[in-house]
Amino acid sequence: MNALSLRLDCPGEEGFRLRLECQLPDTGITAIYGPSGSGKSTLLDCIAGLRRPAAGGLVRFRGESWLAPGTFVPPWQRRVAYVFQDARLFPHLNWQQNLDYAASRRADKGGAGMDQVIAALALGDLLQRDPAGLSAGQKQRVAIGRALMSAPQLLLLDEPLANLDHAAAAQCLACLQQLARQLDLPMLYVSHDIEEVSQLADHLLLLEQGRVSDQGSLLELCGRLDTRLSHEEQAAAIVVGTIGRHDPEYALTELEVEGQTLLVGHRPEAPGQKRRLRVPARDVSVCRQRPLDSSILNILPVTLAQMEADGEARVLLRLALGTQYLLARITRKSANRLQLQPGDHLFAQIKSAALLMESTDTHE
Repeated sequence: MNALSLRLDCPGEEGFRLRLECQLPDTGITAIYGPSGSGKSTLLDCIAGLRRPAAGGLVRFRGESWLAPGTFVPPWQRRVAYVFQDARLFPHLNWQQNLDYAASRRADKGGAGMDQVIAALALGDLLQRDPAGLSAGQKQRVAIGRALMSAPQLLLLDEPLANLDHAAAAQCLACLQQLARQLDLPMLYVSHDIEEVSQLADHLLLLEQGRVSDQGSLLELCGRLDTRLSHEEQAAAIVVGTIGRHDPEYALTELEVEGQTLLVGHRPEAPGQKRRLRVPARDVSVCRQRPLDSSILNILPVTLAQMEADGEARVLLRLALGTQYLLARITRKSANRLQLQPGDHLFAQIKSAALLMESTDTHE
């Protein structure tokens, strides 16, 4: 099977232990998500060969064993590139020389070309500036470029946006999305920011205390109630829609989702493009009848598929919108007042929804 197969038992500090056995896709972007201390960086280190797990461990990628009983392939022979939180550029080399160094050490002539990497990461205007003269965002883009110039089979990114401001992080995200579309290069992306993950990931691996709590399609996991995602304050469903017509008079764009029309702020994309939409659970309310006079524009017919307590005062609702799902977080008192039961036909009032940057995979 052309996948990343893992069986790991790796001790850490203060009694922590990463123990997992799973398979991850060898295409697209897989996000490894979890709170601090859940083992995300330890997992990447084991895959890269920077940590050596206990005996009996397994790391196999596309049929090649990097770790197995009696086998340990050192990091420099694994065709893996690693991008850390801090760029770790060679300070005595300018950015072009950092890329040239990686290119000179690639194992073969495959992989992305220099011009392609420079264009995708918007590095051309940096000219011959040395790392000390670059901003944090520019350094990180150079670090990603250097990783790509080594022609890896697998790209590991350990919270690469953690030290960047919002504008620099958004630019790096856009660059990573473009690279994912252009290159047949699987990526493992570590983060504890679900909004960031929502922009990029196709597949999601959830870690808690060194264990896998769940994994699967990002769109599927974000729309379920039985994962920790739905119980976080920033919980949100991800749905896919198609750009419809634009309304220049009111600076709005129509998005077609499961036969319904949802309005978002004006977007420049041409009609027909598929896009992801992030709908926070806190911004969705429900009613039994469609309101006639409301400032909320997005009111969609849904079916209550599932409900679950969320603490003492709140209830989580899973709302079927065709074949996709929304989440709503309401008070327990509201749920009792409406006498909600699974199977009820309701109307979801969506106060806000964020159209995400173009996703790498919107066909789920």
